This record gives sequence, C-alpha cells and structure tokens, in this order.
Amino acid sequence: MPVTSTTRLAVSEAFSRREAAGGRLAEESERIAQACRDMAARFQRGGKLIVFGNGGAGTDASHVAVEFMHPVIVGKRALPAMALGNDAATVTGVGTREGFDEIFAYQVRHWADPADMALGISPDGSCTNVLRGLEAAHELGLFTMGLVGADGGAIARSPAVGHVLIAGSSDPAVVKEIHVTVYHVLWELVHVFFAQSGPVSPSREAVR
Repeated sequence: MPVTSTTRLAVSEAFSRREAAGGRLAEESERIAQACRDMAARFQRGGKLIVFGNGGAGTDASHVAVEFMHPVIVGKRALPAMALGNDAATVTGVGTREGFDEIFAYQVRHWADPADMALGISPDGSCTNVLRGLEAAHELGLFTMGLVGADGGAIARSPAVGHVLIAGSSDPAVVKEIHVTVYHVLWELVHVFFAQSGPVSPSREAVR
C-alpha cells in the first residue's frame, strides 16, 4: 500500500508530540541532576527507593525497582529498591480495610526509614493514592519525587513533593514513553553521582 501525504503527516505529528514533551523535560536538566545527586547521597547513607503507581504506572514502578535492584548493565552496582504494587495480597488487603486511597501511604509508613526515597508515578498527576503515599513519605522525612504527566495535577502542586518531573502531554502514550526515558536517565545519573570518589553531598535545595 503506498504511503500517502496524510500518512506521512500523521507520522511527523506523532514524532513532534514526543519531541515537544521530551524537549520541555530536557530543559529541566539542572533540576534533574540535583534530584539524582540527592538520591545518590541517600543511597550512600543506606537508604532505599520505594516506588508506586496505579495500572500502567504500577508496571513502571516495578520496572524502576528492578532497574535499581538488578541492573541490566554488567558491572553496575545494585541499589535497594522496591515497588509497592507488586504484592497483590497486601494491596487488596489494605484497600479493603483502609480504603484504596491509602494502599501506598499505609505501606510507606510501615516500610520506610527516614533515609529512604519515595517516587510516585501518575500519568496525569491526579492519582489520590499516589499523592497520599508521597505525603506519608514527606511526613517521615523521605526524599519525595513525583513523575507525572499532563499539567502535573495535584501532585505537582503539593508541598509534600520535593521534586516534580512533568511529561507535559495529554496523550497517555506519550506520557508513558517519556516516563520510561526519564527513569532510565534517573538511574543512569544516580550511578554517575554514586560512583564519585568520596561521599556525595546533597544539593543545597535538599538541605533547606
């Protein structure tokens, strides 16, 4: 079947949507680097990364955790990480008794130590249980980060979320793809800072 001008235009627009969203995040390179430096400092102090999200974002959370725990690149150090959606019995048990909005917050309160990090993933930034998990983490003194889409939603506006990275698109497919790229970049840069000789000092933003 011949490729028509309409088809070529559709392909061009599909790539443009992704380029625009990715480009806006690339402009946040300094903030991303600071976040990775702060994460590396927490890992050096014995902290672990706790990741959570719903549905497709829950699979992203599992992907992030395994990337840190079992790096696919030979020679990279394993760093402790866990995804809160992996235990269906705990999720459904907590959801039944405490309510679905509390499935991540409840686990954070029982798993987390103050040196840990919490990463909440939400395609539109409006997942109440993800926000509640980040709020619980903040109350315990954890590093908090929201990986969100669209305009960032309630998660981006919450004072409990110390770092917010927004894939600025209303297309869930584009948000998903940008999120995958972002957490691969996070993993890569955390290792860059972690591999530096001597202890990593947190950024000035983190100690304020």
